[in-house]
Amino acid sequence: MTQDIDVLILGAGINGAGLFRDLCEQGVNAVIVDKADYGGGTSAAPSRLIHGGIKYLETGELRLVAQSTLERNLLLKNAPHLVKPLPTVIPIFSWLRGIGPALRTLMGSTTAPRSRGAVLMKAGLAMYDFYGRRHRVMPRHQLWSRARALREIPPLTPRIKAAGQYYDAAVTLPERLVWELVANGLRANPAARALNHTALTGTDGDVIHLTGPQGALSLRPRIVVNAAGPWIDRVNTALGVPTRMIGGTKGSHILLDHPELLAALKGRMIYFEADDGRICLVFPYLDRALVGSTDTRADDPDDVACDDAEVAYFLDALRGLLPGLHFDDSQIVYAYSGIRPLPASDAANPGLISRDHSAPEIAPDANRRWPIIALVGGKWTTFRGFAEEVADDLLTRLNASRRIATDRLPIGGGRDYPADAGAWSDDAARRTLAAPARARHLLARYGTTAAAILAAEGAAPIMLADSDHSEQELGWIIRNEQVGTLADLVMRRTALAVTGHLSARDLARIADLCAAALDWDAARRDRELRETQAMLLTRHRLRMDQAASA
Repeated sequence: MTQDIDVLILGAGINGAGLFRDLCEQGVNAVIVDKADYGGGTSAAPSRLIHGGIKYLETGELRLVAQSTLERNLLLKNAPHLVKPLPTVIPIFSWLRGIGPALRTLMGSTTAPRSRGAVLMKAGLAMYDFYGRRHRVMPRHQLWSRARALREIPPLTPRIKAAGQYYDAAVTLPERLVWELVANGLRANPAARALNHTALTGTDGDVIHLTGPQGALSLRPRIVVNAAGPWIDRVNTALGVPTRMIGGTKGSHILLDHPELLAALKGRMIYFEADDGRICLVFPYLDRALVGSTDTRADDPDDVACDDAEVAYFLDALRGLLPGLHFDDSQIVYAYSGIRPLPASDAANPGLISRDHSAPEIAPDANRRWPIIALVGGKWTTFRGFAEEVADDLLTRLNASRRIATDRLPIGGGRDYPADAGAWSDDAARRTLAAPARARHLLARYGTTAAAILAAEGAAPIMLADSDHSEQELGWIIRNEQVGTLADLVMRRTALAVTGHLSARDLARIADLCAAALDWDAARRDRELRETQAMLLTRHRLRMDQAASA
């Protein structure tokens, strides 16, 4: 039986999920589909920054900076459980360098400045503050002397001349934020549907056929949105319209177990130039140090991993920046990589390809009754604004109007987020018999969704052997958050894997919990465990024996 719907969204990364939520809030009959899991592709592999894009100032993308700083400020208010302020330090190695090259880049040159001096950085930070003034929630920038920079971060190289400090933000669990957007959409419009682990199997230009855990499904959409990120061209081909819209670049990151580095950072990110002029970063992330990012040409999102050359590049960059600290491979607890879905470009420098977004249309033709709207480019920070632009266009096409604005709409556990976390936690502890400290911990992790998890735990949470997650906590997530595989749970609904705290015995116990809740037989349970463990080892460098000993 074929179901008629308004909009079919193919791809449930951050762009697709943001659009799905927006359309559901407007009462649109929408379905979102992903061949894997929500937020499981490129959206799982960002630098975890929610930022205004200070580097886009020198490429003249001022509209993008203005939108990004606004969206950053809104996310700090709408998702306070997952998006946190991040003080950022930029080491400066000269006073006057970079002014000429920056002006040439601003005028369209394809060669980025190799060095940015204090005068250039002061001007850039002042502009950044100006563009971030709407809904401002964080302090303005400061310019530090060399003496203060070395006093604040003693291991910094003495080669610096000065340093700038400004504020951006970071997202603790990007994959979870994607799921929360999807869940918000389903809550706003119960007639909508969200399907993960569901593949596009074919189309006759009228009906689109899908297959997933729910079996075969046939949909007749009025509009199709291709939100498949780096897979956009492949999806268009499957829809009968070959394209070349995407020219992706690879971004890799590593996470270090390095207490001395965390102590030196004091909660700050260092945003710095490596010796080859490329921009790198390091900041505290869930008690690890996150290091990134590369930006090289790549076009196969199904086979992407952080390689040995990238690891060596990161460690060498850190040694040059922080000669007072030791860095080696043994400190790596996790690595990840993704393909940025940037617009196709012949630019010689991948770092200068625009991070702005667009939504080109492939109009209907004699063989296809629905238009295809592709969501090209963009960046994590601007997903809501991008979704709003596309949703307004789709509403016009559907002869509908906007009912609800999303700029002040809380996301997931940000709904009813308390101004006083301590009072909320004490009250939740009284109602659920949980320990107040546990209530505070889960509030920080899940926002106000913690209330339901605390009710499931009660006074006696059963903790995993090697982490601070409980069996009841994970059981609640499995039952309520569309977990389909073991990897969904440990990699996307929680931070168990990315922090390197996931041990082999905990993974085996979590597989047992999934099997019980999802009615897996022994063979399915063992296959999930084996495949997840192999993937974490080979593609993410997670050594579970080290996690257990830690």
